[in-house]
Amino acid sequence: MTEFAPALPIAITLGDPAGIGPETIVKAFLEAPELTRGCFVVGDVATLRRAARVVAGDGVALPLAELSEVHEALDCPPRCVPVWQISSPALGGAPPVPFGQISARAGQLAGDCVVWAANAALRGEVAAMVTAPLNKAALSLAGAPYDAYPGHTELLQALAAAHGKTSVAQLPVRMMLANDELRVVLVSIHMALRQALTAVTFEQVLQSLLITHHSLQAVLGRAPRIGVAGLNPHAGEGGLFGREELDIIGPAVLAARAQGVMASDPIAPDTVFMRARASSGRPGEFDVVLAMYHDQGLIPVKYLGVDKGVNVTLGLPLIRTSPDHGTAFDIAGTGQADAASLIEAIRMARQLIPST
Repeated sequence: MTEFAPALPIAITLGDPAGIGPETIVKAFLEAPELTRGCFVVGDVATLRRAARVVAGDGVALPLAELSEVHEALDCPPRCVPVWQISSPALGGAPPVPFGQISARAGQLAGDCVVWAANAALRGEVAAMVTAPLNKAALSLAGAPYDAYPGHTELLQALAAAHGKTSVAQLPVRMMLANDELRVVLVSIHMALRQALTAVTFEQVLQSLLITHHSLQAVLGRAPRIGVAGLNPHAGEGGLFGREELDIIGPAVLAARAQGVMASDPIAPDTVFMRARASSGRPGEFDVVLAMYHDQGLIPVKYLGVDKGVNVTLGLPLIRTSPDHGTAFDIAGTGQADAASLIEAIRMARQLIPST
């Protein structure tokens, strides 16, 4: 199997149809024709045709091919966008939702695309799924079941748990953000900062270390070197600025090391990311940093360039990657959207597909 010819197709979800997701998808097929071969879009033909016209400007829009069977995506020629037309109550024969507007209809369609692709991946019908960005407010407006999930990660976790006939608690997942220079895994994801601080427990940190170790070991072919960020300034300065490093994070690191994990002692969060950063062709001191909460980890990754960032969900029984940006309602429909992060997400998904 070559890099650009997976045995199974890769599903790309539409994202919020009012945002830039459909445009970046069309641009990815236009700008990376070899990389996108064997990929298809789970979405709405009318919405994607509109996106193709936006991308084309005064030129000729990319053709779309509506699939009758998923495997047909493997035979589609370059610069043709294969589409699996989703069946969703959000469509109902209505025209595409307006650009740049939060709506329940957009949230419903985006959520339905994710559910379809996730179930296909769980059934082994697609090799991986790449998710274009959705809008959390629109997802919530869509009502049940989507209003129970703050984002992709939690929705996918619930779907995978249901498929495996287990509980969400028995299927812990973690978010990893990655680019060419830095990888970061988060102990907690979408929660208020006050709640995130209480989520830094021995069990959560240890579980995060083990998930990171096992997931990246499969990618790197060796045990990853994990740099562990402290929670407090100067990693607590020996207890002067907080005892979480001494009472929680440090003991979790020791427990992980006893299971073969290569993890550092807690390091001051204002230096650990610099030490892990790969630059000028030189690898960083660590393969990945474990951050204690959302913004602690995402700010350094996004500072290095949103256009190259990729979101990977670790711990799921399926491969899921996503661009590291949002729906960008302010530029939706203008043709300004950059497909670089989506292209990197597709590339990462291919790298994560096991060799056969």
